[in-house]
Amino acid sequence: MEFFRDTNIDFLGKKWYFLVFSLVFSVAGLLSMGFWHGIPLGVDFRGGTLVYVKYAHTPDLAAIHSETERIGLKNTRVQRYGVASNNEVLIQLDIQETSEQALDKGKIQIIQALESHAVPDKQDLNNSSSVTVANYLLEKDPLRLGSGADANPRYTAMAQAIVNYRDKTKGGVLGSIEELKSVADPAAVASLQDSFFVSDFGIRNVEIVGPQVGQQLRKQAILATLYSLAGMLVYLALRFEWIYGVAAVLTVFHDTLITVGAFSLLDREISLTVIAAILTLIGYSNNDTIVVFDRIRENIKLLRRDRLADIVNKSINQTLSRTILTAGLTFLTVLALFLFGGEVLHNFSLALVIGILIGTYSSIAIAAPILVAYQEWRGEQGKKPISMPLRSGNGTQSKEKVKV
Repeated sequence: MEFFRDTNIDFLGKKWYFLVFSLVFSVAGLLSMGFWHGIPLGVDFRGGTLVYVKYAHTPDLAAIHSETERIGLKNTRVQRYGVASNNEVLIQLDIQETSEQALDKGKIQIIQALESHAVPDKQDLNNSSSVTVANYLLEKDPLRLGSGADANPRYTAMAQAIVNYRDKTKGGVLGSIEELKSVADPAAVASLQDSFFVSDFGIRNVEIVGPQVGQQLRKQAILATLYSLAGMLVYLALRFEWIYGVAAVLTVFHDTLITVGAFSLLDREISLTVIAAILTLIGYSNNDTIVVFDRIRENIKLLRRDRLADIVNKSINQTLSRTILTAGLTFLTVLALFLFGGEVLHNFSLALVIGILIGTYSSIAIAAPILVAYQEWRGEQGKKPISMPLRSGNGTQSKEKVKV
């Protein structure tokens, strides 16, 4: 299947337009990383505390951020989490201690920030543990069990049933204490109303990434990217010539720079999933570049008397239909993931959307012009033209030289 037949677009004739386009976005990204937003590392890399909060209504992110700043929590990040209808929010704090006390500290600070309508001298049932509820029931003894042997297990089981109903049936947030009459004795429910109230949110989970773990993950992410670039350089240098490997690596570096720069400009966090997307795009962009290089290699053998610029243009046009089909279908897939995948996959899919667009563009507009520019430079220096290893019929390699 082909969308385009016998196209004759002068891609190399538009190389200066491509250069300006790439420079504008690359410089904008560098300026943002250097002076505006920096590189917005996620909690995976910088360390911190993640607090997952469930609301009974649609949360107001700006109001939540304002409340956290009101009690002195600086540099907090607030974002939606999961499906919008679930009314869940992810709050990131700078607390980096890796201990049970730190987990409790993060939870307590968020509760203090969000409980703007707390009832004086009452505890929040939506953010109370089963132990807290059980201890209260044991102290008040609403069922008049006295100090008998069955009092402790009876109230403990009732408290656990209340918490399970809140977390599993009601999604972590009770609408009112009256709802508990279906899972607890009415006398116990009435007693809870004396000392408890229900807020409009519940803390679902608290996670901490320590600073040492974040530093190690940063190092591993950088090494993974560098190793992939080095592997590509070696592979293409062996399969074609070193200049083809250099062109491919520069192209991928261009793609990565623009993608990371876009995240900086948009102030979107770079997490482990985003690094996974960038590594995926390195392979994707390289694959598209190799397809063009392979066609150039075939055409050098067939059109050995033509100028390299003409051969490169012809090769790009011949692979244009394949490029559009492959990139188009992949782009539609990641676009659907970006639009409907939810907040958890939003940054991951955003990196894929940007990377596929830039990767497809760079295979045509960056990699091929680098080859021609290098050839022209060699011609100006009076050096021999570059040669491409070609497979002969008996499996041996021969060299074919191409005119400038």
